[in-house]
Amino acid sequence: MSRKIIKVDEKVPFRMWIPLSLQHTFAMFGASVLVPIVLKFNPGIVLLMNGIGTLLFILITKKKAPAYLGSSFAFLGPAGIVISKLGPEYAQGGFVAIGILGCLLAFIIYKFGTDWINVVLPSAAMGAVVSLIGFELASSTVKGGKIGAEIMTENVNFEHVLVFAVTLSVAIIGSVVFKKFLATIPILIAIVTGYIVAYAVGLVDLTPVMEAKLFTLPEFRLAKFDVSAILTMLPVILVITSEHISHQVVTSNIIGRNLIKDPGLHRSIFADNFSTALSGLIGGVPTTTYGENIGVMAVTGVYSIYVIAGAALISILMAFIGPLAAFIQTIPGDVIGGVTFLLYGMIGASGIRLLVDERVDYSKSKNLILTSVIFVTGLSGLAINIGDVELKGMVLSSIVAVVLSLLFYIFDRLGLMNQ
Repeated sequence: MSRKIIKVDEKVPFRMWIPLSLQHTFAMFGASVLVPIVLKFNPGIVLLMNGIGTLLFILITKKKAPAYLGSSFAFLGPAGIVISKLGPEYAQGGFVAIGILGCLLAFIIYKFGTDWINVVLPSAAMGAVVSLIGFELASSTVKGGKIGAEIMTENVNFEHVLVFAVTLSVAIIGSVVFKKFLATIPILIAIVTGYIVAYAVGLVDLTPVMEAKLFTLPEFRLAKFDVSAILTMLPVILVITSEHISHQVVTSNIIGRNLIKDPGLHRSIFADNFSTALSGLIGGVPTTTYGENIGVMAVTGVYSIYVIAGAALISILMAFIGPLAAFIQTIPGDVIGGVTFLLYGMIGASGIRLLVDERVDYSKSKNLILTSVIFVTGLSGLAINIGDVELKGMVLSSIVAVVLSLLFYIFDRLGLMNQ
């Protein structure tokens, strides 16, 4: 018997809703709080705006597009430069400006449609770009820190390897063996099991939970604007747009609905960027749809927007309940790395599935070259700097994909292609 699929618009009983929502919260938490920690923003306001942004996304997309909005890594480079020169308030102003530009882009897409996507990112290119979302992140699962295990660092020891291995094993075995309700929460069970093992071997310190204030208030801070700060961040609009389209395509592939057409790319891009602008305005960091949560949907078959909304509500609660946020921050990177090891792989496999489902013909040179060059660009470590923005990995490969696809389209229209 195939596993039960919980559809996008399907509600779940309360006894299932909480653990399913927690599963998404745990999956996104490590990466989402890492961004404000790096930029030295208040994690509380970021968690609050992640939750609010996710709820807004669900409403704006008419409850048809399941997606969790976490903190965006795309802005880290230029934001760090602006903060060092002008201060965090001006970085926030840059976030707001880019978010508004993204909303304007959504209006343009609304007016002119999405047929251009098949020209700038045909299936041979889109499948490769989607795969790179997962493959590019793969190394972060074993490199230590908030979202990776300590098994590829100088600090490696038996305890780290054990926790990582147990977490990953439970996630893998649970995904194929668990039945009924347990089959919908293998990631949550893996995280809980990994945490228990980590505590048993002395990798968990609960002191921050004991010392946390019961109620806390996020630190609100209004944005300030500067033309140079906005120009520094301007290239990021290309990055987040290509990332958003890729995420919508892979989510469409997973849930069996074309989200680009319904509710429409214009709605999802508007919601994503409006959330970024709102977050930046009052002290948060930019938001984006999260690959970790897409991976959870791929593994569990749970696509319900009510579950995603539950995760958003938990994120909002964490902004005000100190011990809850502190507890989740005690989850070791070895545990997060164990589950993301599987989740990122699922995203990569979804891109390959897209290539198969679209029946990409690799006897044609243009398709073979597109996929090949995109993969090598994304995985080779090649990086190009444009001003204060570094383009590499999935971002650079997306740009290469668009340029090559347009070039091949022009050649084809001019009758120059040899196939």
